[in-house]
Amino acid sequence: MDGRQPHGGRQPFGTRAEASQAFADHVDAGKTAALQAIDFDVVMGERAGARFADAYDGRWFWNCHCNGGVFNLGHRNERVIAATKEALDHVDVGNHHLISGWRAHLARQLADTTDGRLPHAVFGSSGAEAVDVALKVARGVTGRTTIVSAQGAYHGSTGYARSAGDPHFDELFGSRLPGFEQVPFDDLAALDAAIDGETAAVILESIPATLGFPLPSAGYLRAVGELAHSRGALLVLDEVQTGLGRTGTIWHYQQHDAEPDMVITGKGLSGGVYPMSAVLMTSDVHRLLDDHPFSHDSTFGGAELGCVVATTVLDIVTEPGFLERVNALGERFEEGLRGAPFELRRAGMTMGLAFDDPLGGFLGSAALIDVGVFTVFAFYDQSVTQFLPPLTITDDEADEIISLVRRALG
Repeated sequence: MDGRQPHGGRQPFGTRAEASQAFADHVDAGKTAALQAIDFDVVMGERAGARFADAYDGRWFWNCHCNGGVFNLGHRNERVIAATKEALDHVDVGNHHLISGWRAHLARQLADTTDGRLPHAVFGSSGAEAVDVALKVARGVTGRTTIVSAQGAYHGSTGYARSAGDPHFDELFGSRLPGFEQVPFDDLAALDAAIDGETAAVILESIPATLGFPLPSAGYLRAVGELAHSRGALLVLDEVQTGLGRTGTIWHYQQHDAEPDMVITGKGLSGGVYPMSAVLMTSDVHRLLDDHPFSHDSTFGGAELGCVVATTVLDIVTEPGFLERVNALGERFEEGLRGAPFELRRAGMTMGLAFDDPLGGFLGSAALIDVGVFTVFAFYDQSVTQFLPPLTITDDEADEIISLVRRALG
């Protein structure tokens, strides 16, 4: 048996049962059981553009979750794949101890997307790693220890990132690290009361994904920065899910005239091919690392092969017309879903389907999966279904997805 399946390309197991059992035995038994309980033990097989197929029965799904933005440009984007294949003839991971033209090129591209506000980049291989970097640098720069974040936030599953998120996961692994506080999102008065002389930084997702994409009020993100700066603290914006064009501008903070000291990106920077993340920093913040050049290293952060991929991603999202197309697609979805039995929360192509039922997001995701539209509910607000189609879909594809959504949820 060579593992070839009719609908999934090459697979290491001949049947779904074998694949599921091996996954349960060696990776995650709980996840396997949960997925089997809702009859969604899909094994990803073929994937292309906005869709992926089950490896064993050939069912195709529109990917309207995109793994939080990993597949902003669709699965196996032709330009990203071509650049990766060409790069493999010349580069590998590289060596983080040495000067790298590829890292420098990508960092300059990223700086250009901020109009020079954030001219420096520190690279990682995951969003959580980037959050950890940002928060430890904030403590180093300010000489303070307290980090303020939003209730219901998710910033990753590692040290500082975990403690900046909702306490739900901290409680499983012991108590929260000292020096972390939380306030409600979009509540400036609560934040005003929380920031004091010990606050190193405020970290926020520009639109909190796991909280169901509540949109910040006009002026809120800018006011947060002004408040933090007035008390000697920094503003860190987590744009892992909202960045790289997802909301209709390269970074969502740009729609609010906010002035962050650091911006975190990841997921979509990978092109769905090579894990990449980065912390973009002002010169004042990065000076700490300039003065202590060997104080932070990451063996795989800014891997040169990944830089080629990320450079291609930025080439695509900064092309003339790309952002206009994202906004036009978002408007097409808004018009097509008008009158549906949910509130559409939308910024560009970042969308949440908010139901009156407290479990509406969970039930909505299940109904959408039944008609071939893959979505995931918001963990901390299960009345909301996260809805993130790729930014590269055609009008005809958008219309088909809209039709399926209305059929499933109408």
